[in-house]
Amino acid sequence: MIRLNEIKLPLNHEEPALAQAICDKLNISQKQIQSFKVHKRAYDARNKADILLIYTLDVELAEQANLLEQFSNDPHVRETPDMTYQFVAQAPAELASRPVVVGLGPCGLFAALILAQMGFRPIVLERGKEVRERTKDTFGFWRKKPLNTESNVQFGEGGAGTFSDGKLYSQIKDRKHYGRKVLNEFVAAGAPEEILYVSKPHIGTFKLVNMVEKMRAQIIELGGEIRFSTRVDKIDLVDNQVKGLHLSTDEYLACEHVILALGHSARDTFQMLFDIGVYVEAKPFSIGFRIEHEQSMIDECRFGENAGHPILGAADYKLVHHCKNGRSVYSFCMCPGGTVVAAASEAGRVVTNGMSQYSRHERNANSAIVVGITPEKDYPEHPLAGIDLQRRLEELAYKVGGENYHAPAQLIGDFLQGKSSEELGGVNPSYTPGITLTDLSKVVPDYVTAAIREAIPAFDRQIKGFAKADGLLTGVETRTSSPVCIKRGKDYQSVNTKGLYPAGEGAGYAGGIWSAGIDGIKVAEALALDMLAKHTLSES
Repeated sequence: MIRLNEIKLPLNHEEPALAQAICDKLNISQKQIQSFKVHKRAYDARNKADILLIYTLDVELAEQANLLEQFSNDPHVRETPDMTYQFVAQAPAELASRPVVVGLGPCGLFAALILAQMGFRPIVLERGKEVRERTKDTFGFWRKKPLNTESNVQFGEGGAGTFSDGKLYSQIKDRKHYGRKVLNEFVAAGAPEEILYVSKPHIGTFKLVNMVEKMRAQIIELGGEIRFSTRVDKIDLVDNQVKGLHLSTDEYLACEHVILALGHSARDTFQMLFDIGVYVEAKPFSIGFRIEHEQSMIDECRFGENAGHPILGAADYKLVHHCKNGRSVYSFCMCPGGTVVAAASEAGRVVTNGMSQYSRHERNANSAIVVGITPEKDYPEHPLAGIDLQRRLEELAYKVGGENYHAPAQLIGDFLQGKSSEELGGVNPSYTPGITLTDLSKVVPDYVTAAIREAIPAFDRQIKGFAKADGLLTGVETRTSSPVCIKRGKDYQSVNTKGLYPAGEGAGYAGGIWSAGIDGIKVAEALALDMLAKHTLSES
C-alpha cells in the first residue's frame, strides 16, 4: 500500500472528496484505486472561518511500484510501513521461575499482557483493588465517604489513568510502532475504533473500566495470575540480584525477574527502594493548580462558528509561558468537558487532578496550570526530597481547605489581584467533595504564585477569556509526574540491581496512558529475552 500524508480538505467535505484527493495527488483515475482507509485524521483550526481536516491515507493501487518510483522525491508519498507487532520471544515449555509485574496501571497491564501472550505466565501484584471495587471506593470518597489509602484515584487496577481524560497520544518517538500495538489491544478490549485514526484519541473513565477488565481476563486466560490488595513491602537482594519479594499478605514470593511498574504516587515503595540501596535520583516535576472555564468559551475561542461540530468535539488547548523569574508555566492534562477530581492517596492531604468521560459533555473545561521545578534549584537535599515537598503542599491544601478534604479555591480575578475570594462567579466548581474559597498563595511557594500570575494574562492573549475574573483555580496539583527516577540501563534493568526492571510513569520513563503502555511493552520484551537467555544457558 501507499501512504499519503498531508491531504487537506474542508471541514464539511463530502465523502467522495477523499477519493478525488487521492486521484489529484497521484494523477490517477478512480478506477486505479482498489481500496483506501484513513490512517490518521487531524485538523488545522488556525483559521477559525476555514478549518481544514488533514488526512494520512493508506491506498491500495493496481500499479504501486511505478507510482512509488515516480514520487520518490515527494516526502508525502511513501510505502505504507508494516506496523504489525512481532513478538521477540516465546517461552519454553518449562521455566525455572515466573516473571513478576508489580503494579497494574497502563504500564504493568501491557507488560503483563505481552508476557502472557509470549507464554511467560506472569504473576501480577497490585496493591489496590480490582477496577470495579476501586471505582466504588473512589466515587465514595468524592461523595464524602472516608478515603481508602489503598484504593483511590492513584492505587488500584488500571492505575491513575483510569480516572483521567483517557488520552492516548504523546510526543515520544515510536519508530517500532509499539503505540499501534497499544491501540489495537484497546480496540480489541472494547475501545471505539476511531482511536486508531483520530489525531488526539481519548477514551474516558467508564469505557476504560470495561476495557481493563477484558485485558485482565486475557492475561489470566493465557496463564497469568493477578493478586489484588497485595503490596510489595520489601525486595530480597543477594549480591545486588533480586531473589524474592516480601508481600503485605505476609507471604514470600521467590523470583529473579521483576518489572516495577509503579505509579508516581507509590511513595512508600520509593522509600523502601532507597533504603535497600536501589539507585534512585530526584527528577523535575511541576506544581500548581487546576483552572476551570466554561467549555463553551473554549470552543468558541478555538473554533468560532464551527464550535460544536461533531468532528471537532470539545476544544482543547496547550499553553506555555516563560516567565521573567526564569520559571516556565504550562497547561497540563487538559480535560475538555470534564471535571476536577479529588486525587488524594494519603490521609490528611488534598490533591487535584482532571477527568473526562468519552462524551466530554460536562459544562466546564479544566487543565492543570503548573510551574516547572527542578531538584537543583528547589529540593536539592535528598533524592526523595521532591516527595517531601509534595507532601508539605498537600498538607497545606488540606488545612486551608478546612481539614475535610475540601480543596482550597480562588477566582482567577481575585488570584491576580492578590485578594481572598468570598463568593463564586459564573463558573460552578466541579470538584467534589467540595471547595473552600480562600487565597491560594497560602498553599504554594511564592515563586509559583508569581509565575502563574504572570502567565494567566499571557494565556489570555491566546485564548480570549482565559483570564476572565470569574474563572476558578483549585489547588493543589502536585502529581504531574514522578518526583523520582529509578535509573535503568540499556538492558532496562536497574543500574545497580539485577533482575529489577523499573518501568512506566512512577519510575520516570513515561507520562500518560499511551507512553506508559509502550514502556511496558519494551520492558516486557527485555525481560523475556533475558529469561530466555538464562534458560538456554542453564540447559546447555
